[in-house]
Amino acid sequence: MIATELVKSGLYRVIERQQLNVLLAEQDLGASGVVTAESAAKMGQVLGVEIAVVGAVTEFGYKKNETNISIAGKRLGVGAQTAVMALDIRLVNTTTGEILMADNVRRNRSVPSGSIGIGRVSFSNQQSFDETMVGKVAREAVEDVVAIVGKQMDHVAWSAKVITQQGANVYINSGANDGVSAGMVLTVIRKGEPLVDPDTGLQLGALESEVGQVEVVNPAQSEGRVAICKVLKGSGFVKGDIVRIRE
Repeated sequence: MIATELVKSGLYRVIERQQLNVLLAEQDLGASGVVTAESAAKMGQVLGVEIAVVGAVTEFGYKKNETNISIAGKRLGVGAQTAVMALDIRLVNTTTGEILMADNVRRNRSVPSGSIGIGRVSFSNQQSFDETMVGKVAREAVEDVVAIVGKQMDHVAWSAKVITQQGANVYINSGANDGVSAGMVLTVIRKGEPLVDPDTGLQLGALESEVGQVEVVNPAQSEGRVAICKVLKGSGFVKGDIVRIRE
C-alpha cells in the first residue's frame, strides 16, 4: 500500500520490496528476515536509490473494550470495537547507512460493539479490505507514512549517476520523469576513499573530487528515464560518477 501511494504521488521512482528481496537472497543477507539499516543501505546502493524505507507493522486488527454498568439494579455491558494500525518506520540514507528518521505511526477508529462485522481480515481483495474499519485506519496510517517520507525528502539533495560516455555525449540515469530539463548544468563528482567511523564502523560518506561539468541537451531518452548531456569541462567520465546540480 505504501509503495502504491508513493508511485501515485508522481514524486518518486520506487523500487519494490520484491526486487530488494531478490538481492537480499542472492547476497545471503535476508536469511533472518530482518532488514537492518546497514543491509538496506547496501541494497539501496545496488538498486541506485537514495532512501530506503524500512520498518514493521507493530499493531494491526481489532480490539474489544467492554464496561459493565448498573441501571435500575440491572447490569448492562457497554463497549466499543476499535480498529488499530501501528507502524514503526525508518528512513535510511543509502549512501551513508545513516538512519535519517525513525518514527511511529498509529491510527485507530472506534464504533459501538456490534455495529461492525469483524470477520476475517484479508488483503486478497483491496477494495473489500479498504471498506472495512481496519482497512480505513490502515489507509490513514499509510497516508501518514507517505507524508513523513515527503517531508524528509525535502532535505535530500537530488543527484544522479553517469551510465556511460559515448564520444561527446554523457548519459545519466535520470531524465524528464525526475524533473531534469534541457539546459541544466550539472557537476560531475567522483567518489574516493570511504570515510568510516572508527568507533561504529558506519560509513559516513566518501572523499569526493570534482571531475567536470556537463549540460543536459536531451532529457527524454528511454521514456524520460535517461538524459543525454554534453561535456562542458573535464573528460574520461566513467560509470558510477555522481552528477549534481551546479551550485
